[in-house]
Amino acid sequence: MKMPLLLLAALAMVLAGCSAPRDLVWERVVPAGDCRCADGSEFTFWERRADPTKVVFFLNGGGVCWDAKSCAFTGDHGESEFYDWSVQGSEPENRNGMFDVTRSDNPFADHSFLYVSPCTGDAHLGNASQKYSPELTVEHRGYVNGTAALSYIAEHYPNATQVVVVGKTAGSIAAPLYGGLVADRLPKAKVTVFGAQSGAWPNNPDFNAGILDARWGAYDTMPDWAVKGLTAQDWGVPRFWTQAGLHNPGLVLARFDFAFDPHAASEVTQWMDGNPPNLLAVITGNEAAIEAAGVRLHSYTAPGDDHGLFEFDKFYEIEVNGVRFVDWLDALITNEPPDDVRCDRCSSS
Repeated sequence: MKMPLLLLAALAMVLAGCSAPRDLVWERVVPAGDCRCADGSEFTFWERRADPTKVVFFLNGGGVCWDAKSCAFTGDHGESEFYDWSVQGSEPENRNGMFDVTRSDNPFADHSFLYVSPCTGDAHLGNASQKYSPELTVEHRGYVNGTAALSYIAEHYPNATQVVVVGKTAGSIAAPLYGGLVADRLPKAKVTVFGAQSGAWPNNPDFNAGILDARWGAYDTMPDWAVKGLTAQDWGVPRFWTQAGLHNPGLVLARFDFAFDPHAASEVTQWMDGNPPNLLAVITGNEAAIEAAGVRLHSYTAPGDDHGLFEFDKFYEIEVNGVRFVDWLDALITNEPPDDVRCDRCSSS
């Protein structure tokens, strides 16, 4: 019996739809609880619902602050020159780089996404209200906001088998902590942490005590992972990787850096050695300290002083020593983690 032409046409459309890439469509999510932005306004994050077993938890950058000048609510659309203090205009509109889900070489084309933009100036780490002047009170509630999004993943993606925590610039500082928390909540999932462009953030006691603890209240939010006798008061930014890896050896931990990116750690150069500091040396020293503590940190270091990665075509164009970055990243999340890639001639000159 011949199938009617209209039925054949309908079937062809269905089959074509099954094979075609799904558009990147975002839905706004307003979490419950005591979430808020720096100015006290509403916090939201964004979701792209696709394969429920594969999820990207994207911690966006957005700057940091810790005093009356850097934390002031200046600028338009909730953005100052130092940080984003509200989620006005924060909808992820970019469709390039890792967000171009029409590309067959995008490792995340079929993944669900949770896109968490910071609006608290504390790199997704804080839970403190700070009065920096009579006219300026800042809500550093990044940890409250971030863990609300984390709870959303646990509730709405309970059967996830692969979760990739991606941190961009300041968002990558807390990425290993959130990776460990994801693994605690979804113990059957393979959890990969990929942080980009914070490899030069130092482990400096003055910064740890004065900013992480005193300004942001981050030590009060740290998970109870007192491994090897180290409590939260012993943690600095590089040790976030150490603590997460020692807490859960099953985590796949990885980072990307441009060797001499002047913007990736510009806020914290005053806490680095050297004037100006040698950024590549700091990155190399941090990685060596993490691995000396017994944690495997996979790394891809590209040459030059470029900045930006995830939202650009360079996401597909970067190649070092014959290894294309996007292929390295795909192997990291799907197979046995690849060997480290490091530029031989790292200077941009």
